Order: sequence, then structure tokens, then C-alpha cells
Amino acid sequence: MNELSLSLYSLLIQEFVDKETIQKYKAGTILFNEGDSVDYVFILLRGSVSLGRVHVKGKEFILKILSGEELLIEYQLYKQQPKYHFYAKTLSDCEMLMIKRTDFERFVQKDPVTQNTLSAWLSTRYLKAQMKCQDLMMNGKKGGLYSIIIRLCNSYGIMTDEGILIDLPLTHQELANFTYGTREVIQRMLKELREKDVIAYNQQRLVVKNISYLKDTVDCQNCPYEICGIN
Repeated sequence: MNELSLSLYSLLIQEFVDKETIQKYKAGTILFNEGDSVDYVFILLRGSVSLGRVHVKGKEFILKILSGEELLIEYQLYKQQPKYHFYAKTLSDCEMLMIKRTDFERFVQKDPVTQNTLSAWLSTRYLKAQMKCQDLMMNGKKGGLYSIIIRLCNSYGIMTDEGILIDLPLTHQELANFTYGTREVIQRMLKELREKDVIAYNQQRLVVKNISYLKDTVDCQNCPYEICGIN
């Protein structure tokens, strides 16, 4: 997790950990849906959560995945009766603190340090979202997949003798949902990358053997990890 997320996370933990009960959720739990009223801010202590949207025809698009020691502040701050524009679903068993939205906003308003840290955190999230849009729009489905794999390496990568292990199990369908593509198209792209020995894929985990190939294909700008992540 980058420094800004850690700072904001720490400030909120210090303020609320003794005031709220840690909640536990099983994998596959819906935390909120599109159109739901925003009642809580979530502090993710352990586990992984996906955020995305579902098209009217049922097709899913994953916007990002958040894992342990992260924040779900996914609404327009200080708006009267805000609504969620997408869903949040646990990918694994999770533990989190739920802070009432009104308590969170009141705390931020009265604490200048938290105000400044939140502003910096939101601006980084904005840049990250813009860069994701750029990658998907400029590089098409194939470049979009390559960009997602690079971001997964930055967020979940572990160096091994074979390459960068993305320590997050993902099905072909979930990878397709990142690019709003189909599972069949993603399978063909992954097969092509395996044949070129760019990646290996085993038990729903990717190992990236040649990340330079992916970066060269999408004209990677080598942004810092805090910008180039899947969260």
C-alpha cells in the first residue's frame, strides 16, 4: 500500500478502532449495490474486495480490487443523501470497520491533518482512474489486458525465480471483467502470451516472466506504483 493510503488508513484507525466493532464477512458478500444509499465508510483490515458495475444486460466490469489495510470511500463527499454508483463484493473472507458516513465526515471536517491527507489521497485516486481510462481507450482490449496485468504486478506481485507471481487468484472471467471483454477473447490472449513465454498461468494465478514485453506493447510510462495499481 502506498504512503498516502497508509497515512489516511492510520489516522482513521486511530480515531475509530476503539469506537466500532470489527465486522467479519464471508467471501462473495455484497457490501453495497449500485443505487444504495451511502451509510458507511469501510476500513478493510483483512481480505480482498472488488468494486465494479453491472450493465443492464448483466455484463460485469471490475473497476478495482482492494486488499487488506485499504479504504472504501466510494461516494461524493458531503453530498446530501449520496448514492453508490457501483457495487462492492468480497472476494475472500474479510474483516473491516464500518464507520457511519456522518461520523467520518464530521471527523474529517474538524481535523486539518486528516483533511489534507484525504485530499492528497483522493487526488492520487483520480490520477489512477484517469490513467486506467487512458490505457483502455488507447490500447484496445489486448493493450487493456496487458495494462491490467502490469497493474496487478505492481499491486500483488511477488518476485520469484520464474518471474513476478501475481498473488491473487483470478479466473479468466474475472480478467475479462477488468477490460469489459469476453472470457473467450481473454483466453486467446493469455494463450498467445503463454506461447511467447511472456506469462505462465496455473491454478488461477499468473506468473509474468517478461514484463518488459507487456510494457513495450502498451508504451508504458513507468508511472510510480501509487498511480499504476489495480486498487
